[in-house]
Amino acid sequence: MTVAITKPAAIQLRGMPINLNVYDGAGTITNKYFASFQMREFEKIYLPDSVKPFRDVDPIGTKELLIDDNRSAVSREPCMTIDGIDFYFSVKGIGSTTSPFSRQLFKKEEISSLLKNNSVKEKIMSAKEKEKFPRYLTGELWSRGCPYGSQGLEFASIAMKATEMSDASTTSIHGFRIAPLVKIVKLPKALQQEVTQVYWYRRFKQEMVQETRLIPSNIRIYFHSDWTIGDDTGELFGFFHIDNNDKAMNFLRNFVESGIAILTLFVRSMSNNDNGTYSGLDFYDVWLDKDAVLAPDGTIFWADLEGLQAITVGGKDRADLEFNIEENMEHQIYRSLYEFMYAYEQIERERIKRFGHMSDRKTQFEYLLRDALRDDEVVDLHRSSDSLELVIGNILGEERLTKKFTILDW
Repeated sequence: MTVAITKPAAIQLRGMPINLNVYDGAGTITNKYFASFQMREFEKIYLPDSVKPFRDVDPIGTKELLIDDNRSAVSREPCMTIDGIDFYFSVKGIGSTTSPFSRQLFKKEEISSLLKNNSVKEKIMSAKEKEKFPRYLTGELWSRGCPYGSQGLEFASIAMKATEMSDASTTSIHGFRIAPLVKIVKLPKALQQEVTQVYWYRRFKQEMVQETRLIPSNIRIYFHSDWTIGDDTGELFGFFHIDNNDKAMNFLRNFVESGIAILTLFVRSMSNNDNGTYSGLDFYDVWLDKDAVLAPDGTIFWADLEGLQAITVGGKDRADLEFNIEENMEHQIYRSLYEFMYAYEQIERERIKRFGHMSDRKTQFEYLLRDALRDDEVVDLHRSSDSLELVIGNILGEERLTKKFTILDW
């Protein structure tokens, strides 16, 4: 891994500013790849003003970030460069502005009505609101292992395990690109005890944390961003400085290379359990359209790593095992294929609109696939008279588990 602290980059992220109060955390779990780096900023917790009534501790400072998605914030300028790509500081678990069971913004009255502690109620109602849209950490059990507006240690630990599966570059699992989780920062127990009193139906009873991580931008494929590659393609060409056809083609190549890696994550993370079963990563309640972000060079990075969980595939005999693995591989491809191809089409249309150089759609895609997969660890191509197939191997090199998938028909 080549890491460098950067000066302000040419690209500054855009978004709505948010000022967060900075506090000391109650403990930190560090990604093994970052253990040798001094990263004080990543060891703090970042909370909105609306959390103050729950805690009688003064902040040690403030930090201006940009709102990113529902419960995250990101820095405007990069803080680190890894292997030539700028990464921005991101914190996940800063609270939400919206009630979990409606589309209504949080109000003091709703939060107070859920509390039994009268002194906290009084502090909330008497506090002067500095935030236009106050956000709250809550104790409502949300999405199995996480409190609404915050993050749970269980989910953060899953994200850390996935991060540490990467190679020495810290951003790649055999070609599947990830936005690395740097540290898990635990919230003080006294604060947890108070904010988890705010719940509607089921109370979160595990440990609450924040994730401090690195992301290459705040731009997603379709959802949960002010700008997305699917809806704002033209604006993003300008934002990413794609001002000639060569740059556009390189952007497309990187998009295709990283997209194919997403479609084949299982075989890139596969292990033999030596008991007739194989394990590998699959996606749990996370999706390409909202849980991945785009680097300025077109590379897709998976950001919400809590949804990358290992599954085990077996069978009653070898033929059954091979069939089940192929079924899982095909299911994983189809899970994201449409979103990948739709976004690809928007980028290609914008390239043609700006720079011309129009060619046959399928010929162009085949050219990009061949270029993008030239050095791929597990995927090759096979061309016949009427189709182009992905030949999908695995990092174990077990040829009997190879699968072919038709990506183009003529």
